[in-house]
Amino acid sequence: MNTIQSLLDFWKQDADTAPNFSAWQTTPPRPAQTHPFPNDLPDSLRTALSSRGIDQLYSHQLSAWINARANKNIILATSTASGKTLAYNLPVLAAMLQNTEARALYLFPTKALAQDQFSTLANLTLETWNLKAAIYDGDTPQSSRSLIRKNARIVLSNPDMLHTGILPHHSNWSDFFGNLKFIIIDEAHTYRGVFGSHVANVIRRLKRIANFYGAKPQFILASATIGNPKELAEKLIEAPVELVDNDGSSRGERHFIIYNPPVTDPTLGLRKSSLLEGVRLANDLFTRHIQSVVFARTRRSVEIILTYLQGGNQNTILENRKSNTELSNIGSSIRGYRSGYLPLQRREIEQGLRDGSVRTVVATNALELGIDIGGLGAAILVGYPGTIASARQQAGRAGRGDDPAVSILVASPNPLDQFLAHHPEYFFGRSPEMALVNPNHLLILLEHLRCAMFELPFQKGDGFGSISDELLDEYLEFLVANQDAHFSNEKYYWMKDQYPAANISLRSASPQSIVLQSTADDGRPTTIGTVDGESAAWMVHPGAIYMHEGQQYFVQEYNLENHLAQLIPVGLDYYTEAQRNSEIEVLSTNAHSTVPGGEKAYGEIQVTTQVVGFKKLRWFTYENLGEELLDMPPSELQTTGYWLSLSEDTVSHLRDAGAWSNDANNYGPDWTQIRERVRKRDQFTCQVCGAVETNRQHDVHHKTPFRAFVSFEDANRLENLTTLCRTCHQKVEQNVRMRSGLAGLGFVLGNLAPLFLMCDARDLGVHTDPAWKPANNMPTVVLYDHVPAGIGFSQKLFEIHNELIQRALELVSQCECEDGCPSCVGPGGENGVGGKAETLEILKRL
Repeated sequence: MNTIQSLLDFWKQDADTAPNFSAWQTTPPRPAQTHPFPNDLPDSLRTALSSRGIDQLYSHQLSAWINARANKNIILATSTASGKTLAYNLPVLAAMLQNTEARALYLFPTKALAQDQFSTLANLTLETWNLKAAIYDGDTPQSSRSLIRKNARIVLSNPDMLHTGILPHHSNWSDFFGNLKFIIIDEAHTYRGVFGSHVANVIRRLKRIANFYGAKPQFILASATIGNPKELAEKLIEAPVELVDNDGSSRGERHFIIYNPPVTDPTLGLRKSSLLEGVRLANDLFTRHIQSVVFARTRRSVEIILTYLQGGNQNTILENRKSNTELSNIGSSIRGYRSGYLPLQRREIEQGLRDGSVRTVVATNALELGIDIGGLGAAILVGYPGTIASARQQAGRAGRGDDPAVSILVASPNPLDQFLAHHPEYFFGRSPEMALVNPNHLLILLEHLRCAMFELPFQKGDGFGSISDELLDEYLEFLVANQDAHFSNEKYYWMKDQYPAANISLRSASPQSIVLQSTADDGRPTTIGTVDGESAAWMVHPGAIYMHEGQQYFVQEYNLENHLAQLIPVGLDYYTEAQRNSEIEVLSTNAHSTVPGGEKAYGEIQVTTQVVGFKKLRWFTYENLGEELLDMPPSELQTTGYWLSLSEDTVSHLRDAGAWSNDANNYGPDWTQIRERVRKRDQFTCQVCGAVETNRQHDVHHKTPFRAFVSFEDANRLENLTTLCRTCHQKVEQNVRMRSGLAGLGFVLGNLAPLFLMCDARDLGVHTDPAWKPANNMPTVVLYDHVPAGIGFSQKLFEIHNELIQRALELVSQCECEDGCPSCVGPGGENGVGGKAETLEILKRL
């Protein structure tokens, strides 16, 4: 019996697994739709393909050939592993064999993908063809670069290198650009949002340079399944594009399962950890020798899963008294894969997946792109990856060719995951998201106009993409007024010394990366990886436990000036979690209006974030072992935000509502004496308004809520207690309740919004403030774009406000928990309980 089938049968019978399947979709096998080689395929290419066992083309490969030979721009949008690479290589190679001067530029979003496709190209071409192909990126040695510029007929690169290393120096590439016939843009679905908007402008500059040298290249794009491949392609290259989506590749039986971990505490609505359940399912696959990939949403989750998997399988082998060799092989057969690993490590892991020596790989979406890792039997997605397109891309990693395969989405407690687990038809029935780009985003466009002017002066009347002549003139005049440009003889010239591309990151990404350095056994410093500047403050702050390939490292020093973190390998029973504080200031309001229960608005904001400390959490039990304070430099982000402020009427209603009164607590046997000591210490005076006790004794209030503690002793420490008059105490307690309700509102809105924006949850920031200054000190929730200058999410949220509130009310009302849980309003609120009633009250008023 097939190994995968026997495992699926076992899961269906297993009492720990079967009850937790909330959906199981099986897609039957699909035969290939093939066609003979077209008559105009050059003989030498026909022979090369036959010698590699390829005697026919899939229907989409033939369609691509016919359209490309008719000089049309095309986009291939077919499933993972359907042979898109061959579909775009054939027209390019045929043109090169027929025209010995022809050149082609291949663009990939990552350097790893360029390496991978370079090998594919090398396997397909013969030395006698004289089709010199070369990679030209940041890793290309300086000594090789001039030869590549001169001799290479196919150049493989990435948009970043094209932007900083090729276009600004186009005069060194005059032969190449003069004969440029094809531009291949692979993984086009990754060019969305800010990155895509930058890339669309780089393509405008590329077309302008090619045109200057007399070339009009043809574009072939390839994309994973998205909702709008043709529209995206036409926005990226600003020319008509033919869609090729008649996927003719064969496919074995595919199972897609949604697995929702069981509820462990019905009162609190807590479920078993999706991470640990993912590990358990991955262990089932590992012990049955089914090669699999486990996708995790964050770099830290990758390392935690890796640690559990490697540890768990070592225990299994020890129990079975198997050999030491097998024990030492565990580490090499279960590997991690994410950004921050060095290129050499990644190549080694990819090779291990292809040759079978790596049986399980735990990865972030770095492995989502089309790097050739052979056919895997299974994919586990620990947590919904944020978009349907991404989920399909990750699931598509399981199964190559006609073999059966299984993909399992293990739902996390996140409200979005729970929404999909309870409404699987939403997941299976919905078309993948649209990839949105806005090349005319003002800040991005101005940056690329500067780059384009540095490359070639603008003649009066020259165009730049789809921008109208009047608007372009206005922008160019702005650059003159800003002393970036000089206008003379009907031309605009760049007049500054430095070249502008050097200071513009296409990914709007963060400052320079931080190098992670440890010490080898012989005492020499050794680099174990890198972390991008934006993440460094919370991943490698002093005292952090950083994990790499399952090994723990303690961060001794974090040197921001030298972009260096000093680490030592350790084996501790805890990991760390950074604590962050944010402040938000409104720079300008674009629109605002009154809505039921309050006001909504959107505009430009400045977000200041600072890592202020970290928690130490014990492995497996997540017990908090202590907290430490940090003094890290703050980071600033200027972006756009949408905010929702409650009205005074709503606040008054909530204060008067029964839902806002506190339940009585049992403060322990010594409470009467402790209360007396605190009032005496505070001289029987309210510590807020200064009122002295008269007929009624003042109250004693817990600064950190009583229910947040495990024991009476900790909660009733004198430094945690203060004396308040009855009026001030009621205000403070109401504010605590208000904060819980507001935190719940922020939690549910922040988690549901991505579903309506068709973006990743990580593209949005959420901030709640019970007395936000810009909103006249009213309770406010702010949702903001996580990218400089924003990409339009805030305006969209402003527009869909009513639907978002309605869906949030449905989600919280329908949740089965008693008083809030991670699947609706978030874990326990500020008063130590969930805040569900408070959030519901707010949502009803809204």
